[in-house]
Amino acid sequence: MGSPMRVRYSARTDTGKRREINQDAYGSAEIGQGTLLIVCDGMGGHLAGEVASKLAVESIIAAFQPGEDPAEGLRQAFVVANQRVHAEGRGSMGTTAVAVFFWHNTLYVANVGDSRAYLVREGQIRQLTHDHSLIGDQVAAGLLTAEEARASNIRNIITRAIGHLSHVEVDLFREPLLPGDTIVLSTDGMHGLLTDEEIAAIASMHPLDVAARRLVDEANARGGPDNITVVIAQVDGLDPTISESVTVVAAPPPPPAVAAPPTVKPLSRVGLALATLVLVVLIGLGVFVTATDQRTPPPLLSSPTIAATATPISTVTPLPTATP
Repeated sequence: MGSPMRVRYSARTDTGKRREINQDAYGSAEIGQGTLLIVCDGMGGHLAGEVASKLAVESIIAAFQPGEDPAEGLRQAFVVANQRVHAEGRGSMGTTAVAVFFWHNTLYVANVGDSRAYLVREGQIRQLTHDHSLIGDQVAAGLLTAEEARASNIRNIITRAIGHLSHVEVDLFREPLLPGDTIVLSTDGMHGLLTDEEIAAIASMHPLDVAARRLVDEANARGGPDNITVVIAQVDGLDPTISESVTVVAAPPPPPAVAAPPTVKPLSRVGLALATLVLVVLIGLGVFVTATDQRTPPPLLSSPTIAATATPISTVTPLPTATP
């Protein structure tokens, strides 16, 4: 049996400079041969956000079953977490949630709210999740830039959360992984203050423990207005028993065979002699007719015009126009 994909990770959470309670939560679990990582950012009245985020993390870990489709397993686990948080708070509390599962050389991602998952590969960063927030919708629509969004005073208004309603819609993503890939999970207390390029630089230049600490410290150095949580993971090696998917391209059909021109056999000696004799007789006959017939030849008839009528290959009957 081959070695599973090797993943290392580190996490750090902080209350920040202006909050009294840390309503963020994170968790991890080794399930089968995969690694599950979760980050949640709670919201609600005093202590309610803290309860919501912890309950969501615990519920997702307990309910998650990879099955044949880990993405669907994540969705089901989020649904269970939503039911538990909603039942506990009766709609008065909620939490964001982002979870990733490393399995069979693929990253499976689920998110609700504005906590994020990033992929950092060879120094380049890409956000894998979509923010479910009022400001995130405006950025997606091109009404605001990422820089303007970070400075907005409404960036904390989210449009989707775990536990707020009795039902929840979950975004799911799949991402093939390469050795050396780094995954960053974070609440908006971190990525709301640092640019994507700054996150990529810190994640690429430092060991995991140092990178997690530097990201939190940098957010605090910029005011730390919110709770800050970062989970950072790195793929050290892929599972060699998992074959990469190969796209099979059908070979083009061979060109149609072109019939060779018929072979012309040379005349035999007897045939050549007979042909020569016939030609001589025809020439002599032509000379005789010309010498004896002195009638005026008839006028030349102009060549008839041949209509170029091509037979259609197929007749296409137009579709009837739909009556509005």
